[in-house]
Amino acid sequence: MRKIEIIVALLFAAVALHAQDAKMNAYINNLMSKMTLDEKLGQLNLPAAGDITTGQANSSDIGKKIKDGKVGGLFNIKSVAKIRAVQEVAVEESRLKIPLLFGMDVIHGYETVFPIPLGLSCSWDMEEIEKSARIAATEASADGICWTFSPMVDISRDPRWGRIAEGSGEDPYLGSQIAKAMVRGYQSDLSKNNSIMACVKHYALYGAAEGGRDYNTVDMSKVRMFNEYLPPYKAAVDAGVGSLMASFNEVDGVPATGNKFLLTEVLRKRWGFKGFVVSDYTGINEMIAHGLGDLQTVSAVALRAGVDMDMVGEGFLTTLKESLKEGKVTLQEINNACRLVLEAKYKLGLFANPYKYCDEKRAATEIFTDGNRRTARAIAADCFVLLKNQNNVLPLKKSGTIALIGPLADNRANMTGTWSVAANFNKSISVMQGLKDVAGDNVKILYARGSNLSADSLFEERATVFGKTLNRDHRPAEEMLKEALNAANQADVIVAALGESAEMTGESSSRSEIGIPDVQEDLLKALLKTGKPVVLVLFTGRPLAIKWENDHVPAILNVWFGGTEAGHAIADVLFGRVNPSGKLTATWPQNVGQVPLYYNQKNTGRPLPEGEWFQKFRSNYLDVSNDPVYPFGYGLTYTHFTYSDLKLSSTFLKGNQKLTATVTLKNDGDRDGKEVVQLYIRDLVGSITRPVKELKGFQKVYLKAGESKDVFFTITTDDLKFYNSDLKYDWEQGEFVIMVGSNSRDVKEVKVSWIK
Repeated sequence: MRKIEIIVALLFAAVALHAQDAKMNAYINNLMSKMTLDEKLGQLNLPAAGDITTGQANSSDIGKKIKDGKVGGLFNIKSVAKIRAVQEVAVEESRLKIPLLFGMDVIHGYETVFPIPLGLSCSWDMEEIEKSARIAATEASADGICWTFSPMVDISRDPRWGRIAEGSGEDPYLGSQIAKAMVRGYQSDLSKNNSIMACVKHYALYGAAEGGRDYNTVDMSKVRMFNEYLPPYKAAVDAGVGSLMASFNEVDGVPATGNKFLLTEVLRKRWGFKGFVVSDYTGINEMIAHGLGDLQTVSAVALRAGVDMDMVGEGFLTTLKESLKEGKVTLQEINNACRLVLEAKYKLGLFANPYKYCDEKRAATEIFTDGNRRTARAIAADCFVLLKNQNNVLPLKKSGTIALIGPLADNRANMTGTWSVAANFNKSISVMQGLKDVAGDNVKILYARGSNLSADSLFEERATVFGKTLNRDHRPAEEMLKEALNAANQADVIVAALGESAEMTGESSSRSEIGIPDVQEDLLKALLKTGKPVVLVLFTGRPLAIKWENDHVPAILNVWFGGTEAGHAIADVLFGRVNPSGKLTATWPQNVGQVPLYYNQKNTGRPLPEGEWFQKFRSNYLDVSNDPVYPFGYGLTYTHFTYSDLKLSSTFLKGNQKLTATVTLKNDGDRDGKEVVQLYIRDLVGSITRPVKELKGFQKVYLKAGESKDVFFTITTDDLKFYNSDLKYDWEQGEFVIMVGSNSRDVKEVKVSWIK
């Protein structure tokens, strides 16, 4: 009976959805029948406003363009009052009164900023990640925004690439789960005014730029593309994401913005995407520099490939009319693009109420609330990764004297990290403030800057954007170091807040060297020579090469850029109020020469035997082992977890039988804590080469001190599937290794046979 009820419910839902679609189609058909060609092209035009970055909205003719129906939306305009004023022009002064979309780069929070996406991913907590997106949507929508250019789901295995900070690391399975969680959080229920439309980006393969240099060429086989890089984009599409952004890079010799294989063959036909595609900032115009032709030519290429909206470049607005006359594009192609943009506005409810997101009362009660800040604080603490804790230096005692030293120790602006465009930096909590608030009066804190971020002032200037300031200290380096050592010598323990500044990572922030900057390294070495215990609080938006630090510093807590409440969250973990539970989602190399380095690599024909450092005529280096400093999935806590041997329900399976893998997890430490239990599978023999292991499941488990729990994973043939050389998605029979453990390196394993 239960199955019948479910079937009936699904049928009713399908009928209701069909009725909604029919109503929308009728509305848009009627509207488009009244539109001129210029007005249709206007819907494809997305200028930038000037609140966050400079853009055409500052020009004198933007108001006229809106009145003439030549603007489909604006982005990066902040506040309900400003947005309402512009929307009024669109719906009260234009001929057809078509409302505008209002977008913004709401990447990891609005005014309440959460950890950078790479940091968020290290929580391995989909509920928390979805909640962060839900709060971001609520705040942004309360300020008039209805569309966000997030989530970024690009897989990256090259920490030189600055935008690795904006993604979820190196793994396609984990990245897919996070993509779905973010879309759910942003879009929730688009009929309500506290949900906004998401835009998954950057489609596709942007994170594989050669040399880790932003905007650079991408070239890979389609087997790698489909198995390792495309899954998170598809997951976002399957989750119902409303829009998608084309990437800057080329793929197979064709820029993604004009790549019909990506935008039509895969996205529309293979995956069934129903939303609209927007170019990235001047992405269409940049195909000129790629060498595809003049503005008219590349605009036609982009439209035919499947781009529906032109961000900033205005090539669609200014050239497609001529291209239509010359037969380079068709009216059907223009109509399809226009329809998809109008459908997005309809789904957001803007035709029913153009001012749906313009309730000025909401901003006062829903943005940067105490509740949102408490949530941001809790989530940030769960994202920090304890990399080392020799002799239990951490947690710190709430007594004695702490020397807080470093250029990032008392800098509010850098706490929020890259792409925090709506943040009020003055309201962020610095490490200094956080320690004071959490430690109370029983702890004396001595602060010294110790050094600048880098000896190279030009390097610092290049890494400054969005109003952040690095506050360079112009005192002699010797004077700053002397001040720091004086504070250190009076203290019981040293907390060194070092690493990258917020804008040393993110867009256009690639680095050829990925260590801690020079003068900070010198400062750290001087602090260690005092003989006092040193805790390195490491700020970064990428995996860093810190082998020396791992070898010499007693305790290292990686805090990424933790957002608005970073300082409080850092103090919560340092003093043990929160037991750290974050796990890395990208491999940390010993040096930049190992890059790209990732856990799910392929075995070569001459693999280095396990446990070996070097063998001649094997796949290795002369000067460094193949091992990372910290593997994917790695992270310590203040307690200790023990894994039992892995138990399987069977070691021989046939067809669609299910396999249950069980491990007993015990917290045999003296603190309550969380552990991310990770499931990996290796396909030993395939029709194509297969990775040495692939993440296929995980569970974040909370255990009290002394508590044990059986952790179960159900494995099906879906977990064995991959794209073969014909791009057919299926599984192949054979032997598989099932692995469960605390990270990608330290696992328990059992071999099984699975036949069709």
